[in-house]
Amino acid sequence: MKRTFIRSIFYGTFVLTGLIFIEGCGNTSERIDLLAHPLTGPSLSTKNVEVVFSDSGKVQAKLYSILLNQYSNPESYMEFPKGFRVVMYDSALRVETTISASYGKRIDRTRIMEARGNVVVRNESKNQQLNTEQLTWDENRKTIYSHLPVKITTPDKILYGDGLESNESFTRYEFLNVHGQMMVKKDSI
Repeated sequence: MKRTFIRSIFYGTFVLTGLIFIEGCGNTSERIDLLAHPLTGPSLSTKNVEVVFSDSGKVQAKLYSILLNQYSNPESYMEFPKGFRVVMYDSALRVETTISASYGKRIDRTRIMEARGNVVVRNESKNQQLNTEQLTWDENRKTIYSHLPVKITTPDKILYGDGLESNESFTRYEFLNVHGQMMVKKDSI
């Protein structure tokens, strides 16, 4: 009886140790898997966001979005899968330009933002509007550009082009292959 009792304790201890060891290995392999294959989803997700862009304490622009996803791997970037609206201000904090789109992505390191789908840029003071399907905003160069067809509407003309480059306030721009319609005064011909 004494031997059977000792065997039972031995086998019970052996089985219990094995279960603890197996459970511990499971957690370790999960940790190793997470380190080797980081999560591909956003590290942060938030709704109804306002992001302020400033330089030396002066507000330059504000970005509004219904949904912001922040990713960290392999490169840090913000994604706006449900669209966004950017409002840019002049030095007196008057609204100078607005940019909106159905989708956006901003890469933190390069400070480049890409807008896609129903992109609209408005210069509020000149009453000019740019429409395109893709636009890139380079914050470092303070330019916006597109290589896709663009349409610019002003109070007296509608212009089309196969691409565009502009300053970020959309006050000076250059077209690629411009064409369109414009009003011409009778005595100016």
